[in-house]
Amino acid sequence: MTLPVNFDPRSVPFQADASGLPPVAPERLTHQALVNRFAQATDWVPEFRHEPRMSDRSLTQASVLIGLVMRERPTVLLTQRTAHLSSHSGQVAFPGGKADADDAGPVATALREAQEEVGLTAEFVQVIGALPNYTTGSQFVITPVVALLDPQLVLAANAFEVETIFEVPLDFLMNPAHHRRHHWSTPAGTRHWLSMPYHDGLHERYIWGATAGMLRNLYQFLSL
Repeated sequence: MTLPVNFDPRSVPFQADASGLPPVAPERLTHQALVNRFAQATDWVPEFRHEPRMSDRSLTQASVLIGLVMRERPTVLLTQRTAHLSSHSGQVAFPGGKADADDAGPVATALREAQEEVGLTAEFVQVIGALPNYTTGSQFVITPVVALLDPQLVLAANAFEVETIFEVPLDFLMNPAHHRRHHWSTPAGTRHWLSMPYHDGLHERYIWGATAGMLRNLYQFLSL
């Protein structure tokens, strides 16, 4: 199912999440609590793993960095991709991209891509784990690498790939009351996705699709 040119996900009707699930408790979003949670071995099934296939390309390995900036109120580091990119142009995304042949593994891919896209260097990063892989409709198999970021971090956007770097409060994203469910029906089938729009006072940061799906999986994991 291919999205039409200039598709706007905001135009698709939504329903508020009706699960009745509570937000992640604040005490679970502290530095030590997050480290401890990822150190635990837990069997669980993430809600979002695969999107309907929309491309004939071969599967491509990729990683993103879910960077949690450990401010007094922790935030999630996100980017707005530039409009001319061939994949997911103009969308809100985590720093990340496809694996290079000489990357040592998914963590190395995520860290390299984060440095290339937003100038994030290793001294500000504490990797604490990863979430299950997520396969996009464009055939990227993404490993979401989770890291705690020093709030003193210094960033610089790669103007070719990144239009804007911004942060969204982690507690906002870890509250299902802010999760919207979309159902888009076409002759080719029905596609389902989440959105998590956030207004920072000046801009709407429209988080949807794969990024929202991985954040929902993070919510599940932190809620266990």
